Amino acid sequence: MNVLELLDKAISENASDIHITVGLPPIMRVNGALIKMQETPCTPRDSLNIVNQMLKSKQRDELEEKGEIDFSYSEQSIGRFRANIYKQRGSYGVALRVVPMYVPTIEGLNLPPILKDLSMKQRGLILVTGPTGSGKSTTLAAMINHMNNNRGSHVITIEDPIEYLHRHNKCMINQREIGNDTKTFSNALRAALRQDPDVILVGEMRDLETISTAITAAETGHLVLSTLHTVGATKTTDRIIDVFPPYQQQQIRTQLASVLEGIISQQIIPRADGNGRVAAFELLIATPAVRNLIREGKTHQLMTSLETGSKFGMNTMDSALIKLYKDGVIDNENLRKYAVDIDMINKQIGYY
Repeated sequence: MNVLELLDKAISENASDIHITVGLPPIMRVNGALIKMQETPCTPRDSLNIVNQMLKSKQRDELEEKGEIDFSYSEQSIGRFRANIYKQRGSYGVALRVVPMYVPTIEGLNLPPILKDLSMKQRGLILVTGPTGSGKSTTLAAMINHMNNNRGSHVITIEDPIEYLHRHNKCMINQREIGNDTKTFSNALRAALRQDPDVILVGEMRDLETISTAITAAETGHLVLSTLHTVGATKTTDRIIDVFPPYQQQQIRTQLASVLEGIISQQIIPRADGNGRVAAFELLIATPAVRNLIREGKTHQLMTSLETGSKFGMNTMDSALIKLYKDGVIDNENLRKYAVDIDMINKQIGYY
């Protein structure tokens, strides 16, 4: 089984992901659906062969020690991929995410225009949230690309692994990869504060130390961008605060209220015509009223600000889904599947 042939076929079919696991044929994800790439199931020897084709000696040692490994994989004639290899039931599984060779733009992705304004902020914290596979890294890459074309800044990205490769333009962009260039997000983030950055992109805020350092970096005059695996602005603020012990939570509310600039929460939904998928966005902008609610621990009232803040560029996830449904982009089934408040959906458009 040749990994290059599998990757080439996946690219030609416009797949977003490729999966290799023992007992099943290689599988690719196209427009959200899992599709077999051949009929013959993979054997343990097949999966081992794929692993040996992809990994260097040092990476194999890490896989054996830890049981999994994240890395970027590229073939010049085919493309770039975010890869994860893991042990399972005595064999190996492989998950590959296709990374486009070009860096996306805000216009090209049809992202909300207000992301351009957020990208030009001089300091603060901007969060892109959503479930796995919702395009968070792609949104961040488009925002960095907008900076690169419109402002002169020193940008440091900390990623696991590096996905989009940015070229220096108006910005100087240094990209660091967990494992190859640094050990952890928190270590790299602390070091970044001594590297004279204007903008710091943290691929994911995974733990208390990283979250705390990111907030401190935003407080000290840097623009910090990062991601969280949450759906919705309210859950995002609660998630950040709840990571900290109770005696620190009021302090973190105050800090978060002062540095937050915006939360972009996104989901990717299949199109009604079956031709690909479309993104829906919830947008929270840190107005004085929003900052006050966070500071006072009234995050449950943020939904009201989202619903009434359209003049500031805000909207809820459900309002974004309803618009896509009324425009005929998504169908009723997926409207309800991805809705946050199904009762509100029913009030807006009625039952089936």
